[in-house]
Amino acid sequence: MEQNLSQYRIFYEVAKTKNISKAAKELFISQPAISKSISKLEDSLGVSLFTRNSRGVQLTQEGELLFEHTKTAFDALSLGEQELKRIQEFNIGHLRIGVSNTLCRYVLLPYLKNFIHQYPHIKITIQSQPTAQTLAMLEQQKIDIGLVAKPSSLKDLSFFPVMSIRDVFIATPQYLENLHLREGKNTSVLETCNMLLLDRNNITRRYIDNYFQENHIEPSSILEVTTMDLLVEFTKIGLGVGCVIREFVKEELTLGELIELPLEKPIRKRTIGFAYNTNSSSRALNSFLNFIS
Repeated sequence: MEQNLSQYRIFYEVAKTKNISKAAKELFISQPAISKSISKLEDSLGVSLFTRNSRGVQLTQEGELLFEHTKTAFDALSLGEQELKRIQEFNIGHLRIGVSNTLCRYVLLPYLKNFIHQYPHIKITIQSQPTAQTLAMLEQQKIDIGLVAKPSSLKDLSFFPVMSIRDVFIATPQYLENLHLREGKNTSVLETCNMLLLDRNNITRRYIDNYFQENHIEPSSILEVTTMDLLVEFTKIGLGVGCVIREFVKEELTLGELIELPLEKPIRKRTIGFAYNTNSSSRALNSFLNFIS
């Protein structure tokens, strides 16, 4: 655009009111200044935009064409200003969250319930995906925040811890009884059972595989499951020994529906928390960080 935006603003007001005096009052500038601005715009465009008459001014054919375009532009600017004002008044924003199915159900939902109550106008998008993908999207700034198990390297991310979790092996009393009848009382349960694990795309699975390797445990039969919920349900029907997060099966353990297998060397605890980019300027993210802290 070759011309100064203020010249188009003046042209727009004169065309809208069809009167230089009214436009001057609307814009809080003098009539001579308006006339001079219109003349400069006409000279630069090489056309006449107005004809003068006793009642004011009338748009020429070229002026009508330019007015349609400037009207669209200034209407769009006005809508933008109104949207910004609405965002400020109602604290409207967009929060993009990455989280695994398991952490979404057991950890994120209680946070979201209270956050939505406090900030009902913030739009929330949830990317349900493996933790590795959440961390990748955070680095690419495709999401604002992720609920993850704390990785070994955070790179440029900040981390707000929420809770500690422990991975455990569980089974029904009946499954363990049948396994001992079949394999003997002194059998290594983790090596002879039907082991139920998350698939290899899951960071939890990699964590457990490392535990097996460090402790020289070689399960003879592994059934891979895509979600922690399925792991729990398959374990509850006696399909095998499931590796789950203890904090998510407290009720079943308390009721005796499931038994936690004692381990000679317990699996190290992990920390769950929110990872986010510190250089983000998102109002919605800042509201969420203030809420959780």
